[in-house]
Amino acid sequence: MRLLIKNGRVIDPASATDETLDILIEKKKIIAVETKLDDDAARTIDASRKVVAPGFIDMHVHLRDPGYEYKETIKTGSLAAARGGFTTIACMPNTSPINDNQEVTKYIVGESRKNAVVNVLPIAAVTLGEKGEELTEMGELLAAGAVAFSDDGQPVASSQIMRRALEYARQFRTVIIDHCEDKSLSGQGVMNEGAISYRLGLKGIPASSEEVMVARDLILAEEADAGIHLAHLSTRGSVELVRQAKARGVKVTAEVAPHHLVLDDSLLEGYDTRLKVNPPLRSLDDVRALQEGARDGTIDVIATDHAPHSPDEKAVEFDLAPFGINGLETAVSLILDRLVHRKILPLKRFIEMFSTAPARILHLDEKGMIEVGADADLTILSLNQNTVVDVDRFRSRSRNSPLQGWKLKGAADMTIVGGRIIYP
Repeated sequence: MRLLIKNGRVIDPASATDETLDILIEKKKIIAVETKLDDDAARTIDASRKVVAPGFIDMHVHLRDPGYEYKETIKTGSLAAARGGFTTIACMPNTSPINDNQEVTKYIVGESRKNAVVNVLPIAAVTLGEKGEELTEMGELLAAGAVAFSDDGQPVASSQIMRRALEYARQFRTVIIDHCEDKSLSGQGVMNEGAISYRLGLKGIPASSEEVMVARDLILAEEADAGIHLAHLSTRGSVELVRQAKARGVKVTAEVAPHHLVLDDSLLEGYDTRLKVNPPLRSLDDVRALQEGARDGTIDVIATDHAPHSPDEKAVEFDLAPFGINGLETAVSLILDRLVHRKILPLKRFIEMFSTAPARILHLDEKGMIEVGADADLTILSLNQNTVVDVDRFRSRSRNSPLQGWKLKGAADMTIVGGRIIYP
């Protein structure tokens, strides 16, 4: 059946489009994009006063499946993604067993085909067991369905191993996504190191624990003439290092999580474990630097780092609680409300960071655009829709969000995957 979307404000950064257009979809593909289209046989969606964007892609999600299904499953994570406006998500490999071999990759692909309502793309481990000692078989993992490689949750501590990984990734036309952290510096820290951590009596994680690894990765990527993607940047220093590297031609891309763009460490005064994340919430100065980096293109992508946990795991002393925040169902509304509506981040740039840029980085050649022949993955936004965050309505199995009760303006109104409406 054909689907016709009419009268929407189509914003497609890939083609520099921003105008009122109609979109006709058939057999999972966009077959026409014109000023006025009519098709009596098509199901028609009136998108008047709404924004139609390329399907949003979250390239940093933890689905916990296999092994930790009590936190999240491929099915529940995909339902949460759909509600949040995401048509594609890429899941990190720190499951149990770790996704470091073809069998685990094939399991994720198979379960996704059976149970997921959005596109689920596996990210495989860089090293066996995420131990940082021996590289995985990248070619085999790519053949099984992996789209990128990361030891997320663990840094690749060995510079020699990272250099070799970058060289192989260049040959395979894929990307290494690195968790930038020097464990010897972060130690047993649980929040940003600074005046607030001292006052609260909590062990701090210094900015340098991230920045020294960012600097190392940039040096290695430049030497190998290979692309690298830096996950969840959180400090002013990291942003500046990436800015300088891009200026001299290093093939680096970077992401920032919504919580790092909006929240700062002053919120930890109440010891709320839902705010315990890694990297930690940083200072207000860091938040402003991240916002500027997002605005000027230094940071390419907004990715949620959706990290679901059970209530019992978070309902402990701050020192003992796991790192992680639920992000799939709040990210779009949070950024629209706090950055787009406040003129900190332009709407077009917001859409680019959630769609066109991650599609480019992950080499998803038929996604991240609204053009004839592209995949019919679309996110329709209602910019003025008022929402109240209610974790009891989450489709995620997890409820660990510090945004409970927040009033936000703007939301995903409809999510379309392969020409099929999957939300609402």
